[in-house]
Amino acid sequence: MANRHLSRSIVMQTLFEWDFRNLAESDTSAILARDIAEFAPGSGDAVFMEELVGGVFAKRADLDTIIEKAAPEWPIDKISIVDRNILRIGLYELLFGDRKEVPPKVAINEAIELAKSFGGDTSGKFVNGVLGAVYKEIGEPGKDEESKKKKNTEPVDLSKLPVHTLGGAVVYSIHGGEVFLAFVHDVFGYWTLSKGHIEAGETVEEGTKREVKEETSLDIDIRKKIGSNEYVASDPEEGKLRKQVTYFLAEAPHVPVKLEKTGGGLDDVRWFSLSELPELKMYDDILPIITKGVRMIQKK
Repeated sequence: MANRHLSRSIVMQTLFEWDFRNLAESDTSAILARDIAEFAPGSGDAVFMEELVGGVFAKRADLDTIIEKAAPEWPIDKISIVDRNILRIGLYELLFGDRKEVPPKVAINEAIELAKSFGGDTSGKFVNGVLGAVYKEIGEPGKDEESKKKKNTEPVDLSKLPVHTLGGAVVYSIHGGEVFLAFVHDVFGYWTLSKGHIEAGETVEEGTKREVKEETSLDIDIRKKIGSNEYVASDPEEGKLRKQVTYFLAEAPHVPVKLEKTGGGLDDVRWFSLSELPELKMYDDILPIITKGVRMIQKK
């Protein structure tokens, strides 16, 4: 059986040389062939390595955007060459690979091991933080399938975690007697509500209006508070933190929307009629907020 960890190591070295020497993508075929011949002759895993390199390049723009979304304090060109290419490999397998062949936890663990082997003293922790944040963002797939779960012998003291305050909105418009909702689309493939961090000196309402404007180009009028939710997230720099999000029902004119805020993990914004909502891929924790918002609209 082929040694997949060795294969990933070779892919990482190939991507490192390509990145370090600022070569063309087409040059990687020769680099990979040379690395296979030197480090794994006769391994029988060349196809896997070729597909992994090709997949990383095919999705590189998305992967880099996701890295910057998960580690906002680290622009992609500021991350070490080793770490950023390990992250590209790990994220590709986590988000776009065959989960039957490479379960999410395997993709994360393999990337962490690569970071420990080839990166600096903090590389393993950094890679773990970024991939862990993405894993939570996509709903922790495969978590329920684990046969054994580690017991948390030291529960997290929520009162000691830093708190990040955010505001978001179910944005609606009435057009031709029909209700439409505005959603933003993220690089993970989900349609979700526009939201963002509240800045110092702002009220939650003011910050929410600013964030929605910055993301969707819409000027909103906040009608009512829908509710709040809180969850624990992982940040590569801060570690675990609490995110407290307040959601509002907000009305906007039915005008064309434009994605104004780029680089934050969003790639589209659109209006949808209520009849289109069941077809959209959405996060489970957002659905109750949307449902409550729609009911409030229908009562008006």
